[in-house]
Amino acid sequence: MAIPFAPVGIDHVVLLIDDMSRALTFYIEILGCRPGYSYPALGMEQVWCGSSLIVLWDVTDPGGRKAAPSVVGGRNVDHICIATTPFDHEALRTHLEDHGITIIQEAYHGGARGMGHSFYIHYPFGNKIEIKGPADYRDGRSRD
Repeated sequence: MAIPFAPVGIDHVVLLIDDMSRALTFYIEILGCRPGYSYPALGMEQVWCGSSLIVLWDVTDPGGRKAAPSVVGGRNVDHICIATTPFDHEALRTHLEDHGITIIQEAYHGGARGMGHSFYIHYPFGNKIEIKGPADYRDGRSRD
């Protein structure tokens, strides 16, 4: 039987947080996402990350009670990979350091767009974010 659809990319990822202001500051001011839809009755804000959404659901808000993790101390996401335009690695290191964000790992490996350089960070709520530039050709040229 044929699959009745074809995947086209990540639509959204939902992250549980406990300080909406701090989360919005991180995604908008540090990562450059744009404000998206707002659902105050649910304790939920969304930010655009390119053509995908990151949904921030505040578990301390009355509207976010049903979003609370069912396992105390458990995680529901390992990491989110944010695909980016080409960037200067040293400038990114400086930018993150200026905002008190520690790089926990740098790696060069594959992803949906091919082999490229990645920076892994933890953001204020403990979730891991991978910031991944575009794929590189073997001769070092960046692929747009």
